[in-house]
Amino acid sequence: MAEKRDYYEILGIQKGASEDEIKKAFRKKARENHPDLHPDDPSYVEKFQEINEANEVLSDPEKRARYDQFGHAGVDPSYGGGAGGMDGFGGFGDMGDILENIFGGFGFGGGSTRNTANAPRRGSDIQETVTISFMDACKGKKQEVKLNRMTICEDCNGTGAAAGSSVEICPDCQGRGSIKTTQRTPFGAISSTKPCPHCGGKGKIVKNPCPKCRGGGRMRVQKTVSFDIPAGIDNGQTIRLGGQGDCGINGGPSGDLLLNVNVKAHPLFTREGYDIHCDIPVTYMEAVLGSEITVPTIDGDVKYNISEGTQTGTVFRLKGKGVKKIRRSERGDQYVKIYVEVPKNLTKKQKDLLKEFEASLSDKNYAKRQSFFEKLKAKLDF
Repeated sequence: MAEKRDYYEILGIQKGASEDEIKKAFRKKARENHPDLHPDDPSYVEKFQEINEANEVLSDPEKRARYDQFGHAGVDPSYGGGAGGMDGFGGFGDMGDILENIFGGFGFGGGSTRNTANAPRRGSDIQETVTISFMDACKGKKQEVKLNRMTICEDCNGTGAAAGSSVEICPDCQGRGSIKTTQRTPFGAISSTKPCPHCGGKGKIVKNPCPKCRGGGRMRVQKTVSFDIPAGIDNGQTIRLGGQGDCGINGGPSGDLLLNVNVKAHPLFTREGYDIHCDIPVTYMEAVLGSEITVPTIDGDVKYNISEGTQTGTVFRLKGKGVKKIRRSERGDQYVKIYVEVPKNLTKKQKDLLKEFEASLSDKNYAKRQSFFEKLKAKLDF
């Protein structure tokens, strides 16, 4: 006969451990070493049996006292002590009862199974993409979208049964949607649950199904949903419409409709957050002499005076001419970048006039050019 391990060692506790410490140690070891968690390793059957045996003795004050005094011989007839024997060690009791205490009736041992077959369940969410213009994103608008969604069948009102008939409770599972099976093993009875094969896990049987929904109680229909696109929405953002998704099951709430917004590009404007950017070309003379120019905005054209000698790359701001912030009164700004367009395809006369004009200028007319060469000269002299 193989030498038996010490029961205290098996549970990982000291000899003077309290009842509460024994109980906690047993629960922990049982969870870690249950055979169902290690289906590919048969050694866990023996480990679990060993843990159960140790707990049977140490959790009973009388057996524990005999074990502390005589060791295994005090509690196991096979060791010759015969002092009281081992109650229940022939089959180790009902393993289902033990596991129900350990795991609270979930997963192992076939503890109580919650009746979820006919419980209300929320419907699924639906995702759609809507494409809108740049201006609609800035200003907001009313929009419609067509979608296919699950709705309660109007003919059977969601029961799935044809008119004049009713839904019956499954006689095999009594409406639970699952059945419990118990298997006797050398180390006890192990119970498990599985979907009821008779009703397919629904807990009910429709003998005369509704011809419109074919017994499902729900059907997919096309629906047009109207909604508001808020002013200020940006590309890639999502609008959530609560309760506009698929209808629920067994009276559960409907899911939501998630609308992913795709904003078309604009030929003049780009957007950064709530600010708008645009580039505007001006003529050589407008830049040199200064001028009143027309600037497009999302609210229409506005006039703006650029100063004499405006350079390419100059940026000015139009305060409050950007995008309205969602659900707020504030707006972003518009930033306008100037670039000077150099004339091309000049006639000989035009070129001569420009040369004459250029000859009349001096370094003081080119501040940046003069500064550049002064810095260059200073660097070379150094």
